Order: sequence, then C-alpha cells, then structure tokens
Amino acid sequence: MRYVAPTTIEEAVAVLVGDDDAKVYAGATDFIPQLRMGRPEPDRAVDLKRIPRLTDLRLVRDTWVIGAATPSVRLTEEDGLVADLPGLVEAAALIGSDQIQSRASLGGNLCNASPAADSVPAMVVNDARAVIAGPDGTRTVPVASVVTGPGSTSLGSGEFVIEFEFDRPPARTSDAYVRFIPRTEMDIAVVGAGARLSLDEEGRCTAASIALGAVAPTVVRVPAAEAALVGQGLTESVLGQVAAEASAACNPIDDKRGTKEYRRQVAGVLAVRALKLAAARAQGSAA
Repeated sequence: MRYVAPTTIEEAVAVLVGDDDAKVYAGATDFIPQLRMGRPEPDRAVDLKRIPRLTDLRLVRDTWVIGAATPSVRLTEEDGLVADLPGLVEAAALIGSDQIQSRASLGGNLCNASPAADSVPAMVVNDARAVIAGPDGTRTVPVASVVTGPGSTSLGSGEFVIEFEFDRPPARTSDAYVRFIPRTEMDIAVVGAGARLSLDEEGRCTAASIALGAVAPTVVRVPAAEAALVGQGLTESVLGQVAAEASAACNPIDDKRGTKEYRRQVAGVLAVRALKLAAARAQGSAA
C-alpha cells in the first residue's frame, strides 16, 4: 500500500482516475481500524487533509460551507455555526472520543456509509448538500442521496466529497440530534434521531423534518410524521402520532445492541425528544 497526500483537488482526482482500488480518507478514524480488523489493503491510501478547501469552514453570505475533512472539533468552536445549527454540531461532537474529534469529519462519517453514523440524520434534516469532485468536474447533490446502503455510496470512480453546504435557518427555526447508546459515551448508536422545526409566533409548526439513523440500511425520513406536525402545536396527541409514524418508518435488524422491536420503540421516543429540543431552541428557551 502506497501513501499519497495530494494538496489540490485536481491532483487528488488525477491520482484516483483509473485506480479503482485506491482508498480516500479524511481522518482515517474508520480506515485504520478497518485495516486492523483484516480488511484488504488498498493499492493506494489517499489522504485528503492536505487540501485546504477540504479543511475549511466559512460562512458565505447565508450558507455555511464545511470542508469534508474539517475536524469535528472545529465545528464546536465556531460560535455562529453552533447558534445556527446546534443539532448538527452536537451530532458531529459525538463521533468518537476527544482525541478522535481532532481527526474525525463529516465527510468521513458520511462516506464510511454506516447506518448508525451520527452526523448523517442531522445533515439530512438540514437539507445539506454535498459538493463532489471527479473526473468530469464538480457536482452538487443532496447528502441524503450519497449513501445507498451499508458501506456503499453513489460516488463514481475517481469521485470524492469536497465540502458540505448548509443554508442558515430562518427565524424561529432550529434543530436537534439525540441518540441512544448502551454505554454513556463512545459507542455506536442503537437509534439516532435528528429533527428540525420551524414555529410561528403562536408556537404552531410551519415546517418539520425528521430523520432516523441505525434503523434501516440508510437514514430514514419520516414524511408522515412531518406532515402531521405542520399547522399543529406540539401537543401530546400530535407527538403520539409522530412517535407512531417514526416507529412504523423503521426497517431495523436484530443484533447484539438491540432487537427490531426495541429499535422501533426507541425510534418513536427519540423522534419526540429531538422535536421537543428543537422546538425549545426555536423558541429561544434552550441553548
């Protein structure tokens, strides 16, 4: 295995073209453990952290642009981003330990394509866009379309994610991410739930987005629950319907961390918790 560290996007594309066995990585927080567990070594390991655009974080007019290899800890240190997208930041801050945070990134968390990736539900509810580079130039797609199954993405030969775009939320809008894990920290989510909510001055929902992780091969949106919220206050009746729809949207597996039935139940509970937290933030009553 050869190590390559390109310093420009064009150089990285040139390295990858024609070498389908090359493996790109941002922080290697998944790549190295996978090799140690016996995964075959690629022909070339391509380190993307030397490309400045991939480790940048900036506000361009009303859009946050986050490099795909930007360390997660950078997100937690950007006060404006924390204020605008607290759920995204708290999801990114759950990727590994404090030490891992200096290497882990949104791009790596997405493209590793784990159904339990913490940052992906938070990106999906915020309608994040992924900017992808490849032999034919760049293209921009919804983050929700990148992962196609466990360990599988829609990226073509020679393609990799450059950065993510997030529009700043309108007034009285906020997001949240919550998860359930067996331990108190540094564990894989049994279920994760992201939510984004917009409220009018009377506290009624004007727009909603809910996404669940670790309950299907890819992140699951819950359009029936979202539709049930619009025009309504967060009453117990409405939240009960949200929980039921979230549970029904799941297509989980049985494994050592939880049964199918357990995951469905937890999904409903967490969807409601995430909504309540997002609502409190949208009303300005929570940090």
